[in-house]
Amino acid sequence: MSDQSTPHSPLARLCDKIGIPYPLFWGFVGLLIFMIGDGVELGYLSPFLSQRGMAENHIAMVFTLYGVTVGISSWLAGALSNLWGPKRVMMLGLLIWSVFEALFLVYGLQKLSYPMILLTYGLRGFGYPLFAYGFLVWIAAATPSRKMGLAVGWFWVAYAAGLPTLGSLVASISIPLIGALQTFWLSFGLVVIGGAIGLVGMREAHGLRRLAPEGEKPLVSMAKNITIMWTQPKVSLAGLVRVINTASMFGFLVVMPGFFMHTVGFSLEQWLRLLTIVFVFNIIGNMTSSVISTRIGYRNTILWLGAVGSTISTPLFFFMPQAFPHNFMLASVFGAFYGLTLACFVPLSALAPALAPQNKAAALSVLSLGAGASTWVGPAVVAIFSERFGLEGVVWAFSGLYALSAVMTVFLRDPEPVHEPVLTPAKRRIKVRVPRLDYRWAHATRAD
Repeated sequence: MSDQSTPHSPLARLCDKIGIPYPLFWGFVGLLIFMIGDGVELGYLSPFLSQRGMAENHIAMVFTLYGVTVGISSWLAGALSNLWGPKRVMMLGLLIWSVFEALFLVYGLQKLSYPMILLTYGLRGFGYPLFAYGFLVWIAAATPSRKMGLAVGWFWVAYAAGLPTLGSLVASISIPLIGALQTFWLSFGLVVIGGAIGLVGMREAHGLRRLAPEGEKPLVSMAKNITIMWTQPKVSLAGLVRVINTASMFGFLVVMPGFFMHTVGFSLEQWLRLLTIVFVFNIIGNMTSSVISTRIGYRNTILWLGAVGSTISTPLFFFMPQAFPHNFMLASVFGAFYGLTLACFVPLSALAPALAPQNKAAALSVLSLGAGASTWVGPAVVAIFSERFGLEGVVWAFSGLYALSAVMTVFLRDPEPVHEPVLTPAKRRIKVRVPRLDYRWAHATRAD
């Protein structure tokens, strides 16, 4: 994979400077708008259904089934990109999302039909992972290894800026103006616009063709996305850590709206703004952790700032607002801390493909499977622990999972950069802030 040619336009130079692959620029813009649309409903769908009389166990089942289809689709994004190319996978994702969202709104929400909501919302779950994670595979295929850290950091900035950061902000503004049901239709329009921008704007060659070797049979290519789980066990370990990463977020989206509105005393608009604050700081953490990981390594960033940090921030986000009800500022501080620590798992997206450089799409399939699985693991943890131990038990369960992820991360190792020669111990020391001194030391040692 060759580096991108030297950019000449002002936009191209800016992209090169901040770490966005210029040929994929419109993909990042399209992903941002797509995920804003997808995230509009996330913070208020649960209370919307609850206020209209749907039972809590039915709501949990809706989110759980949605999470299962998201998980399957997340794995398929990498597998199908190998066979068809990322752009076709993204087109399929946009089509699925649009068709089943329309059915969900017309035959599900407007008629408040639980079977139709379950069916159409569940099938819609196949949509966004194909679009988003197909684009992530495209980034991995088109970006030089030394630039992958920043490139995937920008991917997660665009992803999290939409889902649910700006999506929740749009909902908090739109619901009072046009109503809750019409806001769902607004999200539909944003998704279509974002998808069109990304697909029309990108013409980079890697995404237009299959990534699997020519002549490789489809079943063999698909099998690689499964067999990598035991041929490269550390890729599987990274996938499990990724499951834990956002499990609490998707679990909290089921129960936290009611907690903050009924126990803490916030309005729906305040809850949506709090959710926006959480993910504004999550976006900040996405880029910050990407930069930090180039200094202290992928694993150390994930271990100390992500896993250990989330072990601490998760219970604080629950217990501190409960101890000081109606205090929006204090809830915002601990929500921001929670969002920052979740973001510090971002280097996993650079670490996983580097663990399997000959089959990056398969490695990202495992990681995407973990990301998708978190959408149902989170609600499942809520369903299991809330009945026996209440909401406090749910919070401590998530905190314990983050502690477990810290233990698992210990067994991961940063791979050596592929562009550096594996000759002397100096290559490890080149990562410090005085590379010229280390370079001279290495040659002096080799001369001796």
